[in-house]
Amino acid sequence: MQIHDSQIFNFKEKAIHWANQFDICCILDSNQYTDPYSKFDFIVAAGTKATLSQNETLHAFEELKKFRLQYQGWIFGGLAYDLKNEIEPLTSQHQDGIQFPDLFFFAPQFLLILKGGHLEIIGAEEEFIWKQINQVNPRKESFHFEKPVIKSRFSKTEYLKTVHQIKEEIALGNIYETNFCMEFYAEDAEIHPLDTYLKLNQLSPTPFSNYFKWFDKYILSATPERFLSKRGQKLISQPIKGTAKRSGNLDEDEQIKRELVNHPKEKQENVMIVDLVRNDLTKSAKKGSVKVEELFGVYSFKQVHQMISTVVCELNEDIHPIDAIKNTFPMGSMTGAPKIKAMQLMEHYERTKRGIYSGAVGYFSPDDDFDFNVIIRTILYHSTKKYLSFQVGSAITFYADAEKEYEECLLKVKAILEVLS
Repeated sequence: MQIHDSQIFNFKEKAIHWANQFDICCILDSNQYTDPYSKFDFIVAAGTKATLSQNETLHAFEELKKFRLQYQGWIFGGLAYDLKNEIEPLTSQHQDGIQFPDLFFFAPQFLLILKGGHLEIIGAEEEFIWKQINQVNPRKESFHFEKPVIKSRFSKTEYLKTVHQIKEEIALGNIYETNFCMEFYAEDAEIHPLDTYLKLNQLSPTPFSNYFKWFDKYILSATPERFLSKRGQKLISQPIKGTAKRSGNLDEDEQIKRELVNHPKEKQENVMIVDLVRNDLTKSAKKGSVKVEELFGVYSFKQVHQMISTVVCELNEDIHPIDAIKNTFPMGSMTGAPKIKAMQLMEHYERTKRGIYSGAVGYFSPDDDFDFNVIIRTILYHSTKKYLSFQVGSAITFYADAEKEYEECLLKVKAILEVLS
């Protein structure tokens, strides 16, 4: 089935509203960003044939292997950051207001795949689903909820003090770099999750945008980052390290981009994480196949410029694809180096359990390829508890300026704050 370019936006809006009637659904939208590794422009998975939910277990990845063996078509799901506790001797003791499972997947009942204007519908007769979607009338009225009262787990003074303490850890040689995160949250918050996601996606369209509804828990994500992808026997990781603001003035915007690519601290951050990712990929790679395909690439999004590197390898035939994910999780861009020590220290200095934040959402396709993003620039919402959360982090190195790191954090959540206001 072919959809004309002029009809795509309208179709996507109707399809998202149609999917939202189910208890579980996942929408992944590339927002027209070109990507050599993407299988689709837009995908909707809705309804369930089966689900998998794992929490505080030592066997989550093994259970995912069993689920994958049973459901070899498309499956969609998420991996919470705190799966680190299964992979390494680590713990997470902080509060968690959202309470997503540590690992959750579903085999969808219905699937819509849009690529280059061609729509494929899986799970029912095309005409039946097409008719259902076209009967949807997306609600155009405004949702009159009170503006959430956003609080932070750190005051600015506390944040600056903590960054200085982390820099002391670096000076002592305990770590080289870490990603220090803080939570913004609202209690007794009432939002319309889908409407909020659509506003966020309009304000900050990104190539790995996603809307994930898991019963009463929601992921509303404008993430620009890929964690790990498998294409045939090739693994691709694209860590982001390096952020700069956008300018409405074209000349100034180009100057900001040049400054980013030549900024010593940003490049230092990036190369440290590239080395970490190379090391992680080595656990799953054919010997000698790990290489950096692109270093310090600067990519522009609506809200920010980002420095992105691409690290690839050939997957060793003896390594299960799910073990390849486990071997690189959590992603280096959200941990630091050395990885285990950085995660231990952040458990000490942070005040919130990360949960699905700095975890990943993605899919496995029938050919056993997969693609997972990094859950950043994301609103999380628990509709029953009326708890809303978004976290933000930045890379702390020895040369980090605490004031500038705080400003970078506010830049990263600018679109979220605007949507919630």
